[in-house]
Amino acid sequence: MVDYTWYGMQTRSVERLTFTMGKSFRARSIITSCEGRSEYEVTLDDQWVFRKLTLHGHDSRRLEVQRGNDGTWGVNGERRPDLEGAIDIDLGFSPFTNTLPIRRLNLAIGSRAEITTAYIEALSLRVLPDPQAYTRTAVNLYLYESLDSDFTCNITVDPDGFIIDYPGLYSRRLPRR
Repeated sequence: MVDYTWYGMQTRSVERLTFTMGKSFRARSIITSCEGRSEYEVTLDDQWVFRKLTLHGHDSRRLEVQRGNDGTWGVNGERRPDLEGAIDIDLGFSPFTNTLPIRRLNLAIGSRAEITTAYIEALSLRVLPDPQAYTRTAVNLYLYESLDSDFTCNITVDPDGFIIDYPGLYSRRLPRR
């Protein structure tokens, strides 16, 4: 079991995540912000492939997202064919989910991969397909690109692929006031 804490810079927040490894991987997180407290749990298989998300939002909303072994997706019990090209999720309010493709892809330095994620918007909790790319530019540095906007960012990771610094958005270092 490993614990991580991230500080949100754009939206002031603190995320405390506990990551457990076994036959599958499990992340449990509590995010505290000016909007309140949210909690989520993510289950992955031993290859870092997403299987299930349960989210309890700060406003009492609940979201369940699942990906079957056959690549089918469900959101709150409804089948979502538009997500079937996705393997990973991307929570718009947490840097943790960037670790999923980083670990799963295990890119060599200089290599790039285009993927689609099931992106979960921070406020609305809508789940949408989202094309992205990751390029490993150094041992601990990745270029993240949104392929449907002009957003790019160089993210720094630790040796286990967990985000240390996502400039302007999240950091494991306490922000200066």
